[in-house]
Amino acid sequence: MASKKKRAKAKSTARKPVKKAASKPARRAPKRAAKARPKPAAAAAPGASKATPYLCVKGGLAALDFYTAAFGAIETLRIVDKSGRLGHADIEIEGATIMLSDEWPEGGVFSPQTLGGSPVSVHLYVKNVDALTRRALAAGATEVRPVADQPYGDRSGTIRDPFGHRWMLSTKQEDVSKDEMERRFGGAFLVS
Repeated sequence: MASKKKRAKAKSTARKPVKKAASKPARRAPKRAAKARPKPAAAAAPGASKATPYLCVKGGLAALDFYTAAFGAIETLRIVDKSGRLGHADIEIEGATIMLSDEWPEGGVFSPQTLGGSPVSVHLYVKNVDALTRRALAAGATEVRPVADQPYGDRSGTIRDPFGHRWMLSTKQEDVSKDEMERRFGGAFLVS
């Protein structure tokens, strides 16, 4: 019988209305400066960096062979038309995505060979600049600037591939402060 009373008491207390506190205006949290929300990332192919070099070459299939031999490029996509012209290719060199195609004169796309050169260089950080530069030279690249230690903390050099593109190859050796960089430049440059 005692258990029946306990159950009845539990039911009656469960049904009692909760007393409401006197109505006070809700306390608002202090306003905080709105945080800038990051914009959604632009749609990009997997593995593509935010800016991807797109090279135009004369002889696209030969260029793919060269980049494989010179840089150890891994081809991830190849689109070739029925005439054998390279419409598009994606390659990766030590994790960096590079795109390339044959010339497409009807679309206004020309190689450095047709234009007499290019003002654009591809700057590529690699694990071992000395070894990769030797490999590229052995595959047919020409040396523009020998590999050397630079005041900004990189060891780098520049080559030109057989298709007219300039490649600045670098390996980061150390982080250098702006003051130290300016000192190493011997006052020839202001670094800000």
